[in-house]
Amino acid sequence: MPTLRLFASVKQIAGTGSVILPGETVSDVVEEASTQFGAEFKDMAKNCRIWLNGNPTEIDTRVNDEDEIALLPPVSGG
Repeated sequence: MPTLRLFASVKQIAGTGSVILPGETVSDVVEEASTQFGAEFKDMAKNCRIWLNGNPTEIDTRVNDEDEIALLPPVSGG
């Protein structure tokens, strides 16, 4: 199963920086995480950039067991 890596606010909401979840596409994995971590996670995930194995990717990209998906929330600062 693919590994989902979480950063910043989505990591805080989930209470973990990494989780292994089932799914055939990036979308499947993110949906499984949303089911597991709740509505606040789901709302935040909608605004995240998604990377697959270190490269930007699309939500409908197929994944394999060895893949690593990263959710990168927007950052702000000043």
